[in-house]
Amino acid sequence: MKFGIIGAGMIGHFHAKAITAMTGGTLHSVFDLRAEAAEKLGKEYGAKPFSNIDEFLADPELEIVTIGTPSGAHLDPALAALNAGKHVICEKPLEVTVERIDILMGAAAKHGKTLAAVLNRRFHPGMDAFKKAADQGRFGKLTSASCYVKWYRDQAYYDSAAWRGTWALDGGGALMNQSIHTVDALIYLAGPIKAVQANTACLAHERIEVEDIVVAIVEFENGARGVIECSTCTWSKYGHPARVQLAGTDGSVFLADESFELWDFRNEQPEDAEIRRTLMKGHEAGLGANDPSAINFYQHQRNFEEVVNAIREGRVPTTSAAEARKPVAVIRAIYESAQNGGKRVEL
Repeated sequence: MKFGIIGAGMIGHFHAKAITAMTGGTLHSVFDLRAEAAEKLGKEYGAKPFSNIDEFLADPELEIVTIGTPSGAHLDPALAALNAGKHVICEKPLEVTVERIDILMGAAAKHGKTLAAVLNRRFHPGMDAFKKAADQGRFGKLTSASCYVKWYRDQAYYDSAAWRGTWALDGGGALMNQSIHTVDALIYLAGPIKAVQANTACLAHERIEVEDIVVAIVEFENGARGVIECSTCTWSKYGHPARVQLAGTDGSVFLADESFELWDFRNEQPEDAEIRRTLMKGHEAGLGANDPSAINFYQHQRNFEEVVNAIREGRVPTTSAAEARKPVAVIRAIYESAQNGGKRVEL
């Protein structure tokens, strides 16, 4: 299928790399309001550049559009693409409020097109093994489920673009921007969240509207309790990995980025020894912990391939808009709780 990218910035380059490497898709075109940016990215990857959105979307060969604009600027281009009869794969978050996501889902349904998200941290062998264990009920009664993203962004990061650190275009701070993939992973593995209580602060940055640290107490529908802790003010020389930790009456698994710090079950299965041999954590730096450009693109590649396969097979992709809506709903509930003195907010 032929892909077009909206947004020729850092994320657009990421998408171009993933599309070029994927099976089942080719990069056909690039759109950016900055003509020179579109031309540069298009030339680098052999794609047609556009600086007029109507001309870009009118191309009959274009089938799938990926969105790489700032978080709070996903609605308009995604809506335009869906209304033009294109499938859409949108970067995280799908949009910064559930109301905007619902508008996009309505447009996709109206036009019979697939609306999917980039939930790339679902696509690696460690997550595959973790999800299998959770689905098989190997934790027994799940009692504890938490995630931690203790990352660092310097002041120059927020000063580098006017939209960074704003509610309107970033949609939030350390939680919505840097941590949404890890929150998604927590829900993906542990199940729906029933209620949250939260506190946020901006402790180490200036001239931003949003939080650089958040701590939330979480109650899951299955009864488990946990913590969501996220920051962009926790410095480390190499950067801390993003962690997801599940534990229950029969097992405990701690995932750090793409490998495990703990894989321990009361009832051993044959594959456990191989998982510990091949997927246990070494001492590598956290992926994207200090440098957002250091994230691997192969997970985007697998994400794009999943959406193409779903379209061809006539099914809903595993990274559907409905899936992408879940972490946004949780994050918005956390913000609501923090803005109201830590009151309990039910989802």
